[in-house]
Amino acid sequence: MNLILETDRLILREFQLSDAAAFFAMDSNPKVHQYLWNKPVLKIEETYEIIDFVQKQYLDNGIGRFAIILKETNEFIGWAGLKFNTETVNNKTNFYDIGYRLDEKFWGKGYASEATGAWLNYAFQTMNIKTMEAAAHSDNAASNRILQKIGMQMTEQYLEDGISWNWYQLDNKNSK
Repeated sequence: MNLILETDRLILREFQLSDAAAFFAMDSNPKVHQYLWNKPVLKIEETYEIIDFVQKQYLDNGIGRFAIILKETNEFIGWAGLKFNTETVNNKTNFYDIGYRLDEKFWGKGYASEATGAWLNYAFQTMNIKTMEAAAHSDNAASNRILQKIGMQMTEQYLEDGISWNWYQLDNKNSK
């Protein structure tokens, strides 16, 4: 793909196998998974499988989740990006969603808003996606705030496996 997005503080680039150790450190933290089914990864092999899966999405869908690199230190701090969902979520199939995850030590610094804002702009301006979707655990105040900050509108709540989720949408006003 060779796609790289930049913001003032961040580089958003495709995942590389060299990201695995930092990715594993983030994804093995139970606090990072508090609102993600409480299923942190247990072995680095799982991280390699996730990277492989995402790299396949780059080929299959021309987009996917990207590593977030802090410009100041060149360090992996999480991921953000677009995903073309072919599975059914909230009774919807074949849609684009925006998502993100940060290592705990980088929470509360505005990085998730900065990265998702860049992705939303890319989705609407470059890809001309008509509607962007997103979901956040109903109890995850920080994640809900990030989605609202980038302009997403909560349209409904839904249950998945007994857990309440907020569903967000934003229409591309420039889409034809």
